[in-house]
Amino acid sequence: MLLASSGGEGRIAFSSTRDGNDEIYVMNADGSGQTNLTNHPATDDYPSWSQDGTRIVFSSSVRDDYLGEIYIMNADGSGVIRLTDNPTSSVWAPCWSPDVTRIAFVSYRDVGDTEIYAMNTDGSGITNLTDYPTLDDYPSWSPDGTRIAFTSMRDEPDPQNCGMNCNFEIYVMSANGTGVTRLTNNPGVDSNPSWSPDGTRIAFESNYEIYMMNADGTGVTKLTKGRFPAWSR
Repeated sequence: MLLASSGGEGRIAFSSTRDGNDEIYVMNADGSGQTNLTNHPATDDYPSWSQDGTRIVFSSSVRDDYLGEIYIMNADGSGVIRLTDNPTSSVWAPCWSPDVTRIAFVSYRDVGDTEIYAMNTDGSGITNLTDYPTLDDYPSWSPDGTRIAFTSMRDEPDPQNCGMNCNFEIYVMSANGTGVTRLTNNPGVDSNPSWSPDGTRIAFESNYEIYMMNADGTGVTKLTKGRFPAWSR
């Protein structure tokens, strides 16, 4: 399973290879009612519910080259619409803004490294938010829509040669890409931030453990082993 997302009516969207390749599924919060929403010979993953619970945005890529695009569909898997069209660059990790007017995502499309972008929900108005010469990844909107938390290795001293020991930290920025602030300061990989529904805390993954901190980076607390944290609403 990869990157579960809680959504409308207490349901959870997730990706799974249980039927042979990565597909998007939904289930009730107690694990019942598991339903396959996608059925395609591509890698469908990174599902994210719209705030109103009516739609799911996800990425889909052909397995042999991993060049992917962003799609949206209704909560029952119908009405699939392709939003991006860039055949030379993969995109992934889409997430809805709380007002359901914008979608943030990650792509290599402009500068040869991963940057965070935002676009309108019809695929128009694509804007590079980070524009920094290193890896930025896993955007997460704050509940009020004013900020985006994300993962970056921009403070890694040797990004070209760090290999498996690269230092990733959690940062936050305004929704227009300004005011970037570093929240964590820990050797290793801090990633996959997820805002609490009231916007006061952020859960994140650090070296295969789940932690929680205040939205300003203080009060870091270890919760459990695991990956890809997601809050219930």
